[in-house]
Formats: sequence, C-alpha cells, structure tokens
Amino acid sequence: MRTREQDVEPFVNLSELTEIELLILRRMREFTIGEHRSVFHGTGFDYVGLREWQPGDRMSAIDWPQSTLTNFSPMIVRDFEQRSTATVVTVADASLSTRCGIDGIPIAAAIARAIGTIGMSAVFFQDMFGLITFESRFDELSAVRPRIGKNQVIHCLDAYQFHTGVQPLKAADTLSMTLAGFMRKTSMVPVISDFLFDEADHVMRELGHLNSAHDVFIVLIDAAFAFDLPPISAGWIEGFDVETGKSRVMSRQALRALSARTRTWQDEVAAMAKTNGMDVLRIGVDEQKTAIALSEFIAERRLRKAA
Repeated sequence: MRTREQDVEPFVNLSELTEIELLILRRMREFTIGEHRSVFHGTGFDYVGLREWQPGDRMSAIDWPQSTLTNFSPMIVRDFEQRSTATVVTVADASLSTRCGIDGIPIAAAIARAIGTIGMSAVFFQDMFGLITFESRFDELSAVRPRIGKNQVIHCLDAYQFHTGVQPLKAADTLSMTLAGFMRKTSMVPVISDFLFDEADHVMRELGHLNSAHDVFIVLIDAAFAFDLPPISAGWIEGFDVETGKSRVMSRQALRALSARTRTWQDEVAAMAKTNGMDVLRIGVDEQKTAIALSEFIAERRLRKAA
C-alpha cells in the first residue's frame, strides 16, 4: 500500500496536475468557443441533509449542535448540493495488478492521470466530481462523495494513490445496483481500467445496465506496454500473479506473446462494451496525448448532454 508516511512518489503530483489544468484550459477554450454556456442557472445550494464527516469536508460544514449528540464521534456535517451542476463519478481500477508495469511506469500511473484529467475537466465545467475505486473483479469498492473544485480532484487523487479518505461502498444485489445506489442523480460515469481480469463480460453487462440510467463509458488503458519485456535468455520463466498469489512457469515464447495476447484481449473487451451500448476511449501512457484525448472526449460529451 502506498502511503505518504512511506514517502512514496505519487503517480500524479501537484505540479503535474497543474500542467494538466493548464492544458485543459487551453484546449477547452479552443474546443468550446462559441458553444460553451454556463451550467449555472440559479444561485445558492440545496440543503440535502446531515451525514457523518468525511475526509475533505470543510470545518464550516460541521453541525456542532448535532455533533455534540454523538459526542463528536462521529462528527456530523450539513450536506449541500448545487442543483444546477452536473455530476461526474469516476470508477477506477485500484487492483494490485495495476501497480505493475515496466521501466518504472505502472499501469496505475495512466489510471491516475486519467482521473486527474477527467477531474480537472469537471472543474472547468463547474461539475461535481467523485470517485469509486474497485479491487480485482469489483469485489471491494470504496468511494469519495462528489464535490466541486480543484481541491476535490486532489482529494480524489490522494484517495486513489494512497488509499486515504475513502469510505467503503455498501454492496447491493448486483454491481449495477451497488454503483447506482451511490449516485443521487443522473451522472457521467467513466470507468477506467485495463480490464485484465476474469468475468469481464459479466462486468460489461452490469455496466450496460447502469448505462440505462447514467452516461457510462469505458476508458480502456492500453496495458500491452507492461508486457512488452526485453529479450530473455532463459528458456523457462516463473511468473507471479499479484492478484491470486499463484506462480506459473512459462516458456520464453509464451512470455514474448503476452503483449500480443493482451492487445487481443482488450480488443475483445472493447467489443463487449460496444455490444452493451457503451462508448470506448482507449488511451496509453503518453501523458500529453492522454490529456488531450480525454479532455476533448469529455468536452464533446458534456456539451452534447447540455445542448
């Protein structure tokens, strides 16, 4: 687990997030000139109710009289929502396998950068931004409630990178019901993963069900680079699966074929998504290309929904 206490470098730091922000501002202004209209049509916020304090909440939101009734454990905050904003809830793969990669670049770095880009795009449109993370095959889910602003994007990045400030997501009967139960209103839901896990077809069907009520699309991380290994002289190689803890011995030829097999599998995943009525955006590890492709994809989709 990555923690600040271990002084581990984040996948996306604040200076990189600022670079993403500047790139988005430049590209969005070019992309939306003459088309972009404010999403704010009124003033003020709607009072939603009371809830337990979560990391990232402002001190001014604490309801002190209510908190005294619980002896400040937990703290109680007043929850408000700006009725004129849209909501973006990013679903991101935080499984152990995404922490693997090559040349010091893990798959999770591409996922974190996608989170930052989508989050800063939401800031540009003044949309609420939240996060759901999942472990292998969506077995364990955690979440950060949607909020507005750059600080919220930083909070979500910390939640993904360091596993801090997240709340367990209560499981319902199905994956689609679990995700839908977290969203109070119709949301844009980018699902970011390499989808290198079993039962991807089942997950796609569940996401397809969710897409009937929300705007779900797939951000598919091209993970073939992580298996494009240098030539190895050994005839047999032992591989270790970080998800299952199992080891497997494979031939040198089988090892060389992993990258091609990954591309083939992800082609099948993309086809599954389209069969279930969802758009797919495939991105790699090139930072600038990723930011441009994602921001323009989000802008076009966001403006189409607002029209």
